[in-house]
Amino acid sequence: MKLGIYSFGDRAPDPRTGEQPSVAQTLTDTLERIKLADELGLGFYGLGEHHLDQYAISSPGTVLAAAASITNRITLSSAVTVLSTEDPVRVYQQFTTLDQLSHGRAELLAGRGSFTESFPLFGSDLGDYDELFEEKLALLLHIDREDPLTWSGKFRPPLDNARILPRPYGDHLRISIGTGGNPESSIRAGLLGLPVVYAVIGGRPERFAPLVDLYRQAGEAGDQRDLHVTMSAIGFIAEKSQDAKETFYPYWLETMKYGAKARGWAVPTRAEYDSYTHNAQALFVGSPREIADRLITVGKLTGADRYALQMDWSGVPHKDVMRAIELLGTEVLPLVEKEF
Repeated sequence: MKLGIYSFGDRAPDPRTGEQPSVAQTLTDTLERIKLADELGLGFYGLGEHHLDQYAISSPGTVLAAAASITNRITLSSAVTVLSTEDPVRVYQQFTTLDQLSHGRAELLAGRGSFTESFPLFGSDLGDYDELFEEKLALLLHIDREDPLTWSGKFRPPLDNARILPRPYGDHLRISIGTGGNPESSIRAGLLGLPVVYAVIGGRPERFAPLVDLYRQAGEAGDQRDLHVTMSAIGFIAEKSQDAKETFYPYWLETMKYGAKARGWAVPTRAEYDSYTHNAQALFVGSPREIADRLITVGKLTGADRYALQMDWSGVPHKDVMRAIELLGTEVLPLVEKEF
C-alpha cells in the first residue's frame, strides 16, 4: 500500500495570530513539501482545485508542472479537478503536458468537487450538475482512448476527426474518479474500469468498506481496465501523540467553523475532537506508531492500494507540516510497507 499526501493549498488566517500567508508563499511552501515527499519515497501528491480566498490553488496542473521540474519519482495528481466546469479537451491537454514533463507521473483525478463556486465563475448551471459531469467524463475518456476523435454532445461544440494533442507519455493518461461516498459514483467507476479515490472528510473510514466492495463488484461486471482504490484521511503526525492533537486542533476547528457557516453544520466541541482523534479513529492525528497502526487496519479492511493524508488544514504552519511529512516517510511508511 503506497502512502501519499493531498492538499488544497490552505492559506486561511492563522487562528493563533490572525496572519494570512500570501499566495506566493503558500505555493513556495507547497513545492517544498512535494519535493520532500518525493525524496522520502512517498508515492503521490495531490493538489485540489478551489476558487476561494482561503486556498492558493485554482489551477492544480500549473503547480504540478512546477513540481515535475523538482521531483523524480512521485506521482503528481489533481485532487480533484472539478470536471463539471472544465472543458475536457483543455484539461486533457494540460495533464498530458504534465505527463510528458514528468515522464509519465501525471494523474487526473476528476470529480464534482466539494464546493460549487466554479459553476457561476465559468458559466455552468447548477441545474445541470449531474448531466454535466456525466457528459464531460464520457468525453474525457473518449479523448484518451480515441485519436483522432469524432464526438458530439450537449454542452460543447462537436469534434470532427480532431486530434487532441499532446498525447500522454505512455499509452493512456491515468484518469481516476473522486467521490465523497456516493454509491452511484462507486458503481460508475467500477463499470468504467477507472481507479477510485474516496474522500473521507468525516466519520470513521470503516463506513467506506461497503462502497469499496460495491466498486469491485461493479468492476467485475464492467471494464476491469484499472481497478484501484485510494483512501484518504484528515490527519497530522508528531513524535508524541498528544503534541499532534494539540498542534492540529485550532486549525481543524477553523475549517469546521467555516463549514458550519457555509453549510449549516454545528461547530464540534473539543470533546468531540478528542473522540475523533482517540486512537486515530476518525481523524488520523497522533504519533507515527498510532497512525501506522490505523493505516494498516483500514488498509486491510478496504483492500486499499494507496492511502493519502491531508495535513495542512487551515494553514498548519509550514515547519509543522514538513516535520509531519518527514515522519510519514521515515517512520510510518516503513511500518506500513513491512505489514503489506
